[in-house]
Amino acid sequence: MANKQQRFEALVYALHSDLFRYAFWLVHDKSVAEDLVQETFLRAWRSLDSLADERAAKSWLITILRRENARRFERKQLPMGEYDETQIIDQLGTNNERNQEQHWLQQRIASLAIEYREPLILQVLWGYSTTEISDILELNKNTVMTRLFRARKQLKDAIEQNQQVKGHQHG
Repeated sequence: MANKQQRFEALVYALHSDLFRYAFWLVHDKSVAEDLVQETFLRAWRSLDSLADERAAKSWLITILRRENARRFERKQLPMGEYDETQIIDQLGTNNERNQEQHWLQQRIASLAIEYREPLILQVLWGYSTTEISDILELNKNTVMTRLFRARKQLKDAIEQNQQVKGHQHG
């Protein structure tokens, strides 16, 4: 029991902040994100013995967190429009040109369809490989690669269009 407790505490210590950031990205609500992380660690504690490879702990916990988030919607149907992603992103502030560009890019990423946004965030922010993303999202690796390609293409097209608009404004 002591060994299990030590393994669990090490997981919580090492991955709590990463899980909270991911949960907050998913739900855009601090208290719901905290609840999701708590539920995730509760489920992880119950099935900690099934974690054979400690190196896979982060992927394992993210998978649990994603399933917990899905369970939320199975239990209760929330009214649409409870939060506004663009309003959350607007709170980031745009004091200088770099902040404005970051703000603009974050809005474009937030506006991607979830099937493109989620693998992109997992790769860009978390540094997961396509194989790891396919395991986390329970998708075929080729599907993940296609979705990543399409997400990047949509962002590239938006950037090019934005540059053309800026060129016309200053031209």
